[in-house]
This record gives sequence, C-alpha cells and structure tokens, in this order.
Amino acid sequence: MARIKYYYDTETCKYERVKVKTQDVVFNFLGLASLIIGCAVGLLLLYNTYFESPKELRLKNELEELKDYYYNLENDVSKMNEILAALEKRDDDIYRIVLGADPIDEEIRNAGIGGADRYENIRSSSSEFKDEIIKLSENVDKLKRKMYIQSKSHDEIVELAENKEKLYAAIPAIQPVANKELIRLASGFGYRIHPVYKVKKLHTGIDFSAPIGTPIYATADGVVEKTNVSFSGYGKTIRIDHGYGYKTRYAHMHEFAVKSGDKVKRGQVIGYVGNTGTSTAPHLHYEVIRKGRKINPVHYFFNDLNPDEYEKIVELASIENQSLGM
Repeated sequence: MARIKYYYDTETCKYERVKVKTQDVVFNFLGLASLIIGCAVGLLLLYNTYFESPKELRLKNELEELKDYYYNLENDVSKMNEILAALEKRDDDIYRIVLGADPIDEEIRNAGIGGADRYENIRSSSSEFKDEIIKLSENVDKLKRKMYIQSKSHDEIVELAENKEKLYAAIPAIQPVANKELIRLASGFGYRIHPVYKVKKLHTGIDFSAPIGTPIYATADGVVEKTNVSFSGYGKTIRIDHGYGYKTRYAHMHEFAVKSGDKVKRGQVIGYVGNTGTSTAPHLHYEVIRKGRKINPVHYFFNDLNPDEYEKIVELASIENQSLGM
C-alpha cells in the first residue's frame, strides 16, 4: 500500500495531503530508469574491459587452433619439399644417367605459376594473416607444379626402362671396322694436324686405316638417314639415325651396301672402306653425334673390347698425330 504524504499549510494551520501530479510520476520514473540503465551500461563496459565473453573465448580458442593448423600445414609442405627434392636428385643423378636421358633443367623444375594475380581475393581480405596465407598458397602451388613435373619425368623414365633393350641397341657400342689387333686406329678425336692445311684443326671423329673394300659395320641399330656422294670433304658418306638422340656418320667410303630409309642392325655391313673426298689414304672417318653435338666415339667402344683393350684403344686415340682426312 502506497504511503500518503502530508505537508503543513501555514495559512490554514492544517496538515494538507500532498497531491502527486502524473507528470512528476513520469519524470521520476524516467529518471530512475535512466539511472538504472546508465549503471547497467557502465557495469557492462567495465565487465567487457576486464573480462572476455563466452563468445570471445570461443573465437579466441578457434583462432589458436587455426594457427596450430596453419603451422602444421606449413611444416608438412616443408617436409614434402624435402622429400620431393630427394626424388628429383635421384631422378637426375641416377635414373636418367643410367637410362641415357638428360637431367631436367633446374629452371623448369622451379618455374612459378603464371597468369594473373592468383591471390587477389586473399590480398583484398581484411585478415591479419593474409600475408602468411598468400605465402603458404604460393608454396603449395609451386609444390603442385614440381610434383606434376616429377610425375611426368617418372612416366618418361618408366617408358625408357620398358624400352631399355631398344635404347641399348641404339647406343653405338662397337668399332665400325674389324680391329681385334687394335692396329687400325690411325687418328683420334680432338685437335689434330690437318692432312692438307698442315695446321691443327678439330678432328670430329676417329680415323680407322684399312685397305679399300674392308667391310664397314653399323655400330648400333637404326635407320639410314642419308647417303651422300661428294668429290671433296667427306667423299661418300652414310649417316644413320639410331634414335634416342644418337646418330653416326661413316665417311670416305668406297661403296654403299645400304640405301636411305633402310633399317640396319648393329654389326650389319653398310658399306666398304674407301679413299674418297679429302683423304690422303684409304680409311674410314667415323663420327658419333649425340643430340646434334659431335662427341668422342672412343668412349662408346665397350661392347667388343675387354677392359685392357679398351684402355689401350683410349691411349691410342689420345695421340696427337695427323688425321687421314676431313
């Protein structure tokens, strides 16, 4: 029950009842409500300043978990890069060398991902970790590309391994003329005295001295790419394409036993020793060409020589003397 208030009226000398206006009640109520609301807001701000809400605690915990996931993922990418690097090294230094393939160029393996800015969405975000996310995304993209290149390399190696018999048959691994006594090698690969100009010039093959009509053998399986007749230079020549980057040339021949387009086997007679072109004596000038570059043929005479014979023929080929022709 509400308390009734009175006041003393000096004019009537009586206690009169206090009459409360509706407006005063409303103002008093609003004032009290404002005070309560102000205190509540103040307490809430004070609480939020020194204490975290359950939602904030949950978000903070989730953020810490995401950080852990990020660093774990970063470590996993780093470990995968190390494993991939070991595979690449084994691929280049073992598999490809054994199977006669060139190592993959380092620039190809480490090439980036081209195109427009792939990370524009991340870069334009408001996340405070966007730089770390972009860096990780770049590392993952590079890892994907390197794995793709390595996968293609393994496909190539598998194909080479499956065709290794064909590969070995394509390597020019015997001498092009019969030379059991090792007395026919007249001039080796390297700078030799030119038979005409009498100055040192690069001799791009090996000269085998032999009588005119001595059989010449294909040193590996292949296809006769070209036969040519000239009255100077190499004279009558045959060039055989063995595949896998190998070609051989036989020069200063007397006669051909094959023609362009013929398939030949290692040890098959392809022609006969002559004295044609720029030649000072009957002989065969023999070249090995690997991917367009002329290389020393003596390094390939391993199928028909034992270790001692091979050492002897390498020694003979290293003597700087006069070549017998171009």
